[in-house]
Amino acid sequence: MARAIIKKANEADERRPFLAHGEATVLNLGALTIGRGYFEPGWQWSKDVKPIAGTESCEVVHTLSVLSGRLHIQMRDGQELDLEPGDVAFVPAGHDAWVVGDEPCRVVDFTGAEEYAQARTGKQEPEQPSLQ
Repeated sequence: MARAIIKKANEADERRPFLAHGEATVLNLGALTIGRGYFEPGWQWSKDVKPIAGTESCEVVHTLSVLSGRLHIQMRDGQELDLEPGDVAFVPAGHDAWVVGDEPCRVVDFTGAEEYAQARTGKQEPEQPSLQ
């Protein structure tokens, strides 16, 4: 039988600082991983996370809720989104994003936290059996 889990949102299991302008934190709740993003004014994925991820655009799928601040998202296909407090959004892989204005943006991400703001690892080659 599954057991109930409770954690304080500000006591993350993992902290992933960006190169500048904020951080992502991760909370593990059994099989569910939730991320919290804190994006300071001036934050942009392509400047602050791209060097960490090593990809041309953000390749993480997000299902997020904006708690404060404003975020602009530009998809690889040209679609653009403006998110503000109270918005809930699904953002597919293949985007850039940045904070709009002078207020920090805080989000809760329900689908992208496992991979966000860390190096992307490609498919690993299968281990070769020993010839001994």
